[in-house]
Amino acid sequence: MAKKILLVDDDTDLVASLGQVLRGNGYTVVEAYSGAEGLKKLLAERPDLMILDVMMETDTAGFEITYQIRDTRDSSRYAEVRTVPIIMLTAINQVTNSRFSLNEKESFLPGVNDFLTKPVKIEDLLEKVKRYA
Repeated sequence: MAKKILLVDDDTDLVASLGQVLRGNGYTVVEAYSGAEGLKKLLAERPDLMILDVMMETDTAGFEITYQIRDTRDSSRYAEVRTVPIIMLTAINQVTNSRFSLNEKESFLPGVNDFLTKPVKIEDLLEKVKRYA
């Protein structure tokens, strides 16, 4: 059975192109174009992996979504999907010259498994998807 990937980004062209690449490599792709839609589809579809943009409705939408998903309270509506791996898509380094790190001492966003910088290199995308899905 094909692994299911939830791709959440407000850039419809990017979602279409990445979705096509992922489908061409044997993955099932569920698309969402906003954080709210992504959260609904996360619950409904139960994907094996979520690829999530940072800047959508707000400049920090992806971060806010990650915090909601990773909420450890038993009462969290995302308790059953809180362990779904998340790869964060970001163009922030182009906008702010900021860099992300998964080094625990440097990382400021717990819960994100990995990062992809836009523009996304297909070989990097496929390598990370294979690692987490």
